[in-house]
Amino acid sequence: MFYIAPRSKIRDLSDIIILILKTTLLIYHPTPIQEIQSAIVDDAGLRLLIKREDLNHPSVSGNKWWKLKYNLEEAQHQNKKILTFGGAFSNHIYATASAANELRIPAIGIVRGEKSLPLNPTLSFAEKMGMQLHYISREAYRDKAKEPLINSLREKFGDFYLIPEGGSNTLAVKGVIEFTKQLNINFDYLCCPVGTGGTLAGLIQGLHGEKQLIGFSILKNGEFLVDEVKRYGGDFPNWRLITEYHYGGYAKATTQLHEFIKHFWDDHQIPLEYIYTGKMFSGIFDLIAKRFFKRGSTILAIHTGGIQSA
Repeated sequence: MFYIAPRSKIRDLSDIIILILKTTLLIYHPTPIQEIQSAIVDDAGLRLLIKREDLNHPSVSGNKWWKLKYNLEEAQHQNKKILTFGGAFSNHIYATASAANELRIPAIGIVRGEKSLPLNPTLSFAEKMGMQLHYISREAYRDKAKEPLINSLREKFGDFYLIPEGGSNTLAVKGVIEFTKQLNINFDYLCCPVGTGGTLAGLIQGLHGEKQLIGFSILKNGEFLVDEVKRYGGDFPNWRLITEYHYGGYAKATTQLHEFIKHFWDDHQIPLEYIYTGKMFSGIFDLIAKRFFKRGSTILAIHTGGIQSA
């Protein structure tokens, strides 16, 4: 089912077989593994592969599909509407709105900050998908995981199934563990961007201590994510979190990062975005140049989607 494909042979989404899962009925498109051809990679004696999870769904793409899968199933089982949190440009809000629309589950998005018109493309899409948006102050948003705020939201909206910001919880980790079964190719290092820690924790558990896993924090001062990953079950010793490639923090970027993303597209015709995947690949290429990876190794990077924010 999965193969190494040069970019010229990557099939259009319309040609990819569509699978309908019997659990959530959320559409999933099988995705290829593509090899990145680069003189920098060749000079370091490495292979660089990318798992194109950005192609797994038009709008619930990348790791969001796997993190939402069992949460959506549980919401259906409880016959409840969904409530979740996110910022104005949140990939999670975007993906959850689309998934809830596809499955006909009512959804509420609690958005950090004041409403600003016209709505940006992320929030406009969420509303188009039928998500009810409710705006709260940044100060109140800091208490998004605390009972007083959750209780006040239940008083306002009635009962709901809560999905935390970024979608990371035990059911999200369960979905990512399942995803690792698709990585049926030899590799030495597995790389992914890290925002809340759930995806990295799922990968760690799914690989059972094998291979080397590297997470690239997209947050400034992201060292606290080590504890978050451990909290979600990242108990194996074969992983590390790298925090040097945040480019100013969440949803921030520099001219250097934007130029890297542009050159990556020019060279490989693979879209990246500046919040997650651009930062990860910039970090990977910098570490390759610094001879961080053992010569003769194969690096597998996961494209976690989120192209709506590009």
